[in-house]
Amino acid sequence: MKFLSMTIPKIALKLGPFQIHWYAIFIVVGAILAVWLAYREAPKKKIDPEAVIDFILITFPIGLIGVRIYYVAFQWSYYSLHPSEIIALWDGGGAIYGGLIAGFVTLLIFCYYKMIDTRDFLDISIPGVFLAQAFGRWGNFVNQEAYGKIVNNLNYLPSFIKNQMFIEGHFRQPTFLFESIGTFSGFVLIIIFRHRLKFLKSGDIFAFYLVWYGIVRYVVEGMRTDSLMWGSIRVSQWFSLILVVAGVILIAFNHKMSRKI
Repeated sequence: MKFLSMTIPKIALKLGPFQIHWYAIFIVVGAILAVWLAYREAPKKKIDPEAVIDFILITFPIGLIGVRIYYVAFQWSYYSLHPSEIIALWDGGGAIYGGLIAGFVTLLIFCYYKMIDTRDFLDISIPGVFLAQAFGRWGNFVNQEAYGKIVNNLNYLPSFIKNQMFIEGHFRQPTFLFESIGTFSGFVLIIIFRHRLKFLKSGDIFAFYLVWYGIVRYVVEGMRTDSLMWGSIRVSQWFSLILVVAGVILIAFNHKMSRKI
């Protein structure tokens, strides 16, 4: 019997001419949770919680622009012929590394002008970043993007995921789910251990993020069929390796030079 796919529509709600996409909902929910977590943690680092609000109001739109610019840059052969689609992030097509780069640069500038220790601000932000990424991948799920190779079945998954991963006549590896689980696991580990491990130093949580996410993304990216390519190179895999190396170096530096949390 032929499998009948019952996919989830991209649009969650229509209000007259306005449309609210599931992709946007997942991004916004992730951002709200990230702000809430950082806001609660800020006083423990002697950071004004209102600085977190100021930061997100500046960074959220910049991050979305970074997500799209990064993606469009590596798909320019298509978007140069379809310029009207360049801003259509709501239809899918974004690269988290673009958002991370834009957010990191903005954070450096923000901390400089606010006279906040950059390492401390990164440490209070990272749990929320992990959680926002875990939520954001479900936007890819609804849009049926960021998936992997063809598989025979997905019987180990709930029906709603299995149905959505039936794409172009085949079941696909749910790589969005693997990355969501990987980032959520990183979030859980930080929440459990950040105030219990006495040897942690300022900047270690950020360094852990670089290593953990770099490994998760490297593995998941190798499964995907829609990777951004630079010639024969999977761009995100190489960038992931850079993150891992940078995280290891930062940990080594922290434990020679940094103060304890």
